[in-house]
This record gives sequence, structure tokens and C-alpha cells, in this order.
Amino acid sequence: MKPRSHDPQRLDVVALAADGARLEGGWPLAGFARLLDEHPVEAAPAAGEVHWRARGFQRAAAGSAPQVWLELEVRAEVQRRCQRCLQPVTITLQVRRRLRFVDGEAQAAALDADDDEDDVLAIERALDLHALVEDELLLALPMVPRHAHCSAPAAGTPGDGAGGVAQAAEAEAGEAAHPFAALANWRARARPQ
Repeated sequence: MKPRSHDPQRLDVVALAADGARLEGGWPLAGFARLLDEHPVEAAPAAGEVHWRARGFQRAAAGSAPQVWLELEVRAEVQRRCQRCLQPVTITLQVRRRLRFVDGEAQAAALDADDDEDDVLAIERALDLHALVEDELLLALPMVPRHAHCSAPAAGTPGDGAGGVAQAAEAEAGEAAHPFAALANWRARARPQ
């Protein structure tokens, strides 16, 4: 019997899991418009590839049909603006995710709320793996991109432009870690001079 071919952009996840098949490849980074939305203008052009690997499999379930699973691995490098020095920074994104597929959105929502480790999605007729890969990369982006060892200090003084805002935010974060220090600072500011 000839093995089925699986189209990653119109993927039948049920068939992939039933076959226990693996897919892998690379897509040009330039084809991920949402991921490149905040690419710094002065950075190098969006070159490179998004490397991905997907494996479908089934798990036996007591009293019901086998569960449909997809294991996904993705790796890419993207450019963002460092929030400390405001220069481009290269961020390496690596995703490893197991997704369980079930019938219907309601069942997916109910099971997803109970499962902290794996994501639960509704089975689609034709899953666009390209869009799923982009979603996972967007979720993997850091909230505040910056260099691991940024040589430039935040510019300005508190209340003085973007650098001052960053310093003020860092100071507040430090105060939040020490609530009594924050209270002492508040009391010192509240006293009449």
C-alpha cells in the first residue's frame, strides 16, 4: 500500500496521526507577515528560514476512539528592537508543543481548561500548518525583547523620555519586590516639605 502524502498547508491531522507520519521542512521567514510586523527597519532584511517538524500520533483512550495528537517543533531567528538600547536584537525562537485534537470547539475549550501541559484544539478539515507555526512563534516572542548583555544603559533620567520611563518601570519593579521599601518611599514623598 502506497503511503499517503500530507500537504502541510491543508493538513488532515486525523490521517497524519493514523499513519503515525512525520513531516519536516523549512519556509522562508519572509512568508510570515505577522511575525515580521515589528521587524526593525534598520535591521538586516528578513532573511532565513523557519525550520519545522511535525509528527502525528494516536493514543489509546478507554471506552472511546483513539486520541489524535500532533507534536510540533519549530526554530527561527527574528529581529526585534532591544527595549534597553533601542538597537536591533536577534532573538532565537524555539518551540516544542504537543497538541491534542478533539471534535468541536466546546469540547476543546472544556478540555483545554483542565489540561495545563498540552494544548487542546478542535479538529479542522484542513489544518494550515504554516499558520499554526506562525501562531506558535508569536506566542514564543519575549514580552520585552532586549540583548542578553546590553552594553548601552537606558538613556535619560526618570520622567525624561523613553529611557526615563524604562528606568522608572525598573524602579517600580524593584519596589514591588520590596513592599516595605515602596511604603517608605511613598511616605517620604507624601510628607510636606
